[in-house]
Amino acid sequence: MRHDPLNDIINTIKNASTMGMREIEVRPAARLIGRVLKVMQEYNYIKSFEVVDDSRGGLFRIFLANTINNCGIIKPRLSVKKSDMEKFEARFLPAQDFGILILTTTKGVMSHKTARESGVGGKLLAYVY
Repeated sequence: MRHDPLNDIINTIKNASTMGMREIEVRPAARLIGRVLKVMQEYNYIKSFEVVDDSRGGLFRIFLANTINNCGIIKPRLSVKKSDMEKFEARFLPAQDFGILILTTTKGVMSHKTARESGVGGKLLAYVY
């Protein structure tokens, strides 16, 4: 039984990227996971992804760009104010302007860079670099 599907998918992407795979299929096809993948695609960490509908909840077919050095889930889901963004950047990312934090806000799922430009805070979901 899966307890955290987002964690499973992020770890699968990390392992597949380490092994040099070009394409993976992961399930389930949840909206939150799709939005996280869209943010990763915007920053060229994955080439593309598509939703494949089947009778078991759907799955994502993800085409990797092999540009991921490390990625992971942030547990517990920490709340971040826009003024505290730099503190969490320093904690989870290896250098300034290298990698992204993915967070969920009242305006949707976005990177910490977009959230800072929009002037919103939210809850941290994952990091990618």
